Amino acid sequence: MKSTLLAFSLAAVFGSTLASAAPPAPASNVSHEQFATVLKGDWRVPQNAARDQYRHPEQTLQFFGLRTDQTVIEITPGNGWYSELLAPLLKDKGHYVAAIVDPSVSDYAKKSADNLKQKYAADAAHYGKVAVVEYQPKAPVFGKAGSADTVLTFRNAHNWVDAGNEAATFKAFYNVLKPGGTLGVVDHRAKPGTTAKDNEQNGYLPTDYVVKLAQAAGFTLAGESEVNANSKDTKDYPDGVWTLPPALVKGEQEKEKYLAIGESDRMTLRFIKPEK
Repeated sequence: MKSTLLAFSLAAVFGSTLASAAPPAPASNVSHEQFATVLKGDWRVPQNAARDQYRHPEQTLQFFGLRTDQTVIEITPGNGWYSELLAPLLKDKGHYVAAIVDPSVSDYAKKSADNLKQKYAADAAHYGKVAVVEYQPKAPVFGKAGSADTVLTFRNAHNWVDAGNEAATFKAFYNVLKPGGTLGVVDHRAKPGTTAKDNEQNGYLPTDYVVKLAQAAGFTLAGESEVNANSKDTKDYPDGVWTLPPALVKGEQEKEKYLAIGESDRMTLRFIKPEK
C-alpha cells in the first residue's frame, strides 16, 4: 500500500516551491517483508499492534525515508509503540535512540522512564542496542550536534506548544541532525482556519503552525502525506482529542461512537535540514 504524497506547490501555501526548497528524502531501504516481520513480531504488546490500522507505521516510515543503516532518534517514545518496530529494524546496521524527559522533572516523567527502560531491559534480543537520552524540556539537547540522520516525533508537538517549549524543541532537532537529515512529524491536525490559540489544551494543532515552527528553526518542508488522515474526526469534543481512542477518556459513555470514529485525523510532515 502506497502512502499518498502531496507534492504540492509551496508557492500556493507557504511562499516557495517544494522542488526548489528541498531535495527529496532518500528512499527507504526497508522492504515490505521486513516491515511485515516486525509488525507481526511476538514481542509487540497486543494493544499496540491493534493500533496499526490507525497509525499506518509501514507507510509512515517509508514516507520518512527510514533506512536500516541510520541513526534515528525518537522523541518521547511513550510506552514504546514505535520502539517495537524501530529498534529491531535498526539493530543490525543502524542505531535507535529513545529521547525521554529527564526523570527528575516530575513523578510522571520518572514513571514513564522507568516503564520504558524496563521494557528495553526485558528483551535484549530486540532492544539490547537501544540508547536512551534524557533531556530537559526547557533546554533540550538530544545528542551530539550533527549526529543523527533522522528525528521522529509522533503526537508530541501539541504538548510542547501547550508548555511553551516548542521553539527550543524544534531548534534542538535541527542541532542534532546532520545536514540533509530528516525530521518526521505526526500530530493531531486541527480544523482548517483555526489557530494554535483556538486549539489550546484540546490536543490539536494547525498544520501551518507546525510548518512555521520547523521553518523558524531552519528546516525546509519537503513533503506531506495523507496516510494518517481521518475524515471521521470532527475535532469538536469537550474533552479534546483524548475523547477518541486509544485514550477514550469518557469511558463507557458513547464508547461505540468514538470507536467507530477511530484515532484522530493527523498531519504527517517531512522536513529536511538543508545542506550547508
